[in-house]
Amino acid sequence: MDQKSNLGRIQIVLVGTQDGANVGSVCRAMKTMGITRLVLIGDREYDENRVRTLALHARDVWENAKRYETLSEALETSVLTIASTRRQGKFRKDSVLNPEQLASRVQSTGEGLVSIVFGRESDGLTDEEVAQCAAVVSIPTSEDFPSLNLAQAVQIITFNLFDKIKTWPVQAVPVEQARCEHAAANATSAMDEIGYFKQAHEKLWTYRFLRDVFARASLTESEIQKMEKVFVKMSRIRAHKEPKEDV
Repeated sequence: MDQKSNLGRIQIVLVGTQDGANVGSVCRAMKTMGITRLVLIGDREYDENRVRTLALHARDVWENAKRYETLSEALETSVLTIASTRRQGKFRKDSVLNPEQLASRVQSTGEGLVSIVFGRESDGLTDEEVAQCAAVVSIPTSEDFPSLNLAQAVQIITFNLFDKIKTWPVQAVPVEQARCEHAAANATSAMDEIGYFKQAHEKLWTYRFLRDVFARASLTESEIQKMEKVFVKMSRIRAHKEPKEDV
């Protein structure tokens, strides 16, 4: 896969962007780094003049942008999904990539769509939106003033992608996010059958953990089938060994 094709499979996903000027600025930041796939989540209408004025010579990015009602719809065909956020918390990911590490991860990920998700100008992404992504990227900033403008954040991350991603031969083709979600659901259902979960919330957290691991591992269809088999066979062995009640 050459550099242009590798960058061409990356889509920037904007969730609830409030100002059309910021959408236009994002378009310009993207195109300068060879990335032209833009996705908008929600049905907000933007002032065309504000968008086009700030986009300048990247108006085609705006014109070709795709819209989805929900974030999950936009991500389901991706092989790698990353939430951009600087906030940490109990219900967020345990590991965080910096922009350079993200670029290396994308570079080493097999063929398929890569989605990088950015939140609202006022308060970023919600915990639930972050949870829908397999990984998190955070831009190191000064503690005295850590906040970045949306387009600035997009520019920093896309620059690192442009700078790091080079031509390389495609090897394995990883499965899409929807397939990872299906495999994680099968795995947690098998674990549930053997009484693994002691509290109700553990199943959801384990599902999200396994889905993220499957996605970040860039598993092929053959590999993810083998992972599913491990969990399903485990539950069947348990059922087979349980003593049967006397009739």
